Amino acid sequence: MHTALVTSWDHLPTYAEVETPAFPSEGSDIVQIKLIATGLHRLVKSRAAGTHYSAKTLPHIPGVDGVGTTPSGQVVYFSTIGTGGSFSEVINVPKKDTTPLPVGVDPLQAAALVNPALSSWLALAYRTFNLPENFTAVIHGVTTASGAISINVAKALGAGRVIGVARNAKAMEALDLDQRITLREKIEETDFSTLGDVDVVLDYLYGAPVVHLLKSLNSKRPVQVVQIGSMAGTEAALPGAVLRSKDITLRGSGPGAFKISDLVDSLPGLLNVLKSVPERDLRVVSLVDVKKVWNQGGERIVFIP
Repeated sequence: MHTALVTSWDHLPTYAEVETPAFPSEGSDIVQIKLIATGLHRLVKSRAAGTHYSAKTLPHIPGVDGVGTTPSGQVVYFSTIGTGGSFSEVINVPKKDTTPLPVGVDPLQAAALVNPALSSWLALAYRTFNLPENFTAVIHGVTTASGAISINVAKALGAGRVIGVARNAKAMEALDLDQRITLREKIEETDFSTLGDVDVVLDYLYGAPVVHLLKSLNSKRPVQVVQIGSMAGTEAALPGAVLRSKDITLRGSGPGAFKISDLVDSLPGLLNVLKSVPERDLRVVSLVDVKKVWNQGGERIVFIP
């Protein structure tokens, strides 16, 4: 069979021929899946570069999830974040890491969107507690792929009001938001005075933007901040007085902050949410071209065998 393979952290993945994994024995807790599609997510790229804490061993097969068929012909979403890679024609996966794809969910869309949607789903389902009915959510970095789909996720999980924060004001106009706040070139000039009371902040940016946001918060309600991504910086110089003077709870969401079993348990609900998410524009690419398109921008890429 063929697979994408990383043999050095400073080289792009190549298309390689390798031995097909052995077919699981009868009664095994492993199932063999034939790939339909797998997504090129930001997480996949950072793992393939050796810069993400969840992947440090070579050789490395890229990919953390996908959609494929089991020997019985069932179409399933599968996760390989804890067991290996998904950029292969055939993958052996623990049965517990597979979830039937609901009728009405397109396999290519699922391969592209589940991973970015998981960030907000897990953050809200497992890293926040006792959010009020019709809670108000702030998506900090809402024009990222994960940030945009988190609007749908937050509303599916009970948000009554969703506020977006990002630099690209025009891109925010196209999103189903109740309020929009544009980040200024000089972050400290960003005006959060209209933010008001909020219950949860999903932070995809970190760095200086989150420091300014937390300094500016003036909510009369407790605010739960969940750190998810670091698009604006990997470190944040947050004065201790900010945490002492406001009712803020700060948590992270990622492998380690939640259990892989939490991820698997959450999938049926998330996959059903995808039925109501507008289809995204995708670029479908054969796996043989993995090296060619790896660093190309533009549409969200999904690979097919």
